[in-house]
Amino acid sequence: MNTEQQHHAGFVNLIGNPNVGKSTLMNQLVGERLSIITAKAQTTRHRIRGIVDGDNFQIIYSALPGILTPAYKMQEMMMRFVTESLQDADLILYLVECGETKYDEQIIEKLQKMETPIILVINKIDKSTPEQAAASLAHWQALLPHAETVQISALQGLNIDVLLQKIIERLPICPPYFPKDQLTDRPTRFFISEIIREKILLNYKKEIPYSVEVVIDEYKEIDGMVRIMATLYVERETQKSIIIGKGGQAIKQLGIESRAAIEEFIEQHVYLDLSVKVLKDWRNNDLIMKKFGYSL
Repeated sequence: MNTEQQHHAGFVNLIGNPNVGKSTLMNQLVGERLSIITAKAQTTRHRIRGIVDGDNFQIIYSALPGILTPAYKMQEMMMRFVTESLQDADLILYLVECGETKYDEQIIEKLQKMETPIILVINKIDKSTPEQAAASLAHWQALLPHAETVQISALQGLNIDVLLQKIIERLPICPPYFPKDQLTDRPTRFFISEIIREKILLNYKKEIPYSVEVVIDEYKEIDGMVRIMATLYVERETQKSIIIGKGGQAIKQLGIESRAAIEEFIEQHVYLDLSVKVLKDWRNNDLIMKKFGYSL
């Protein structure tokens, strides 16, 4: 059988520092808006899988939280996702920003010792001069000399087709893991909560967005409309007051923006009800984090 006719399939894990463009690249590769994108760090908390199919391939992408030094237990769990991703991948995409030199020494050391194929993806080259791009390429190739390198702009879609071809070529010859029409292994409720969390990241400042967890309590289709009940869990009463805002204006605006985005995502009319509850210090509570889906 010709190699071109054989079916390639595998798990491709996308790692990198916060804000280097992992979610944007994930959405470019999958072709759907699966990962929330904001200008704030730590946007991705969970391991989000998107599935891309072709006649002779299936790629299961995982976008991981940004690499950081944990300040509380939830961030420790996020970094466990990253560490685990180095062990269960058929291919690793290590995404860096052109001009960036910062890296986590432990992650680089693990990558240097790995036999798993690595593609070093240098992003945001549209914002760099040729000289800056060349210097960035030399810096990262010195750290990961065995990795193949692709320079891209995830935002502009530049060289995404080149990257996709290199990914397919490096995956094992294997039948598909999921049905060919499946887009993700995450349920709709998960993406609804991510949409609401994105609006929280955009509408609130400082620590507030990072202290909120969104839980979808109800998702029901009634008479052609989807009824969604969601609870926003915060750590302190002061945070609850900020989320609600004076006269309830802040949460009202959050609801308006979230509902519009959810309607666009599911292509149905939505009734959205948001409530806020205090769950003291939830980001440092193992049992609560497990309930919220942060266990491996």
